[in-house]
Amino acid sequence: MNNFKALMASSDQPDSLGYNLRHKRFQIFEDLINKNFPAGMTVHILDVGGTAYFWEDKNILLEGRVKVTLLNLEAESNLPYGIKSIAGDATDLSQFEDAHFDLVFSNSVIEHLYTWKNQKQMAKECMRVGKKYFIQTPNKHFPVEAHYAIPLIQYAPKKLTYMVLTKTKISRLRKWSERDAQQYLDEIRLINEKEMKKLFPNASIYKEKWLGMTKSFTAHNL
Repeated sequence: MNNFKALMASSDQPDSLGYNLRHKRFQIFEDLINKNFPAGMTVHILDVGGTAYFWEDKNILLEGRVKVTLLNLEAESNLPYGIKSIAGDATDLSQFEDAHFDLVFSNSVIEHLYTWKNQKQMAKECMRVGKKYFIQTPNKHFPVEAHYAIPLIQYAPKKLTYMVLTKTKISRLRKWSERDAQQYLDEIRLINEKEMKKLFPNASIYKEKWLGMTKSFTAHNL
């Protein structure tokens, strides 16, 4: 798949740019796990907004290196060994004590929280309940918007974006339903590097690159 097709493809497709960058990012994450936690220790992870599909084929889960708790608005069932699921709110993890988990992980979730206030609250909670954290989000200023795969659409008025999504097939070669388009336009608030540093002031920021441009940021203290 050429660079353009890889960029436009959904991240659940193995040949897509998103899939390949996610795979590379997870390799970095796995290396950091092994460097920061003793061999033989089972690392307890809270994945905020994650899915079993993301973890089920990962060696660190299959080998028992980690156990993962998924937190979403609704709990999942029939999960693979080493994964459990609970219902919860990313901005309110009050069911957990401070430093309850060895690590809090989140992939492309914090930009879906509607407001800067909610994003600050999620960051605060992730840092509170996790001894370590690894939080990723797309870069607001990457030329192609991560969710719609349309160049520079993040700078357009929402009414125009809604029309493009629902009346054309420019976004990933399909028309969006009116409901889905409005939901995404309401909930997505993309984050830039300066804001990421404000959310996680003591973090290292890993910048994911494509053709020299930063596609996403990951804040971590590993």
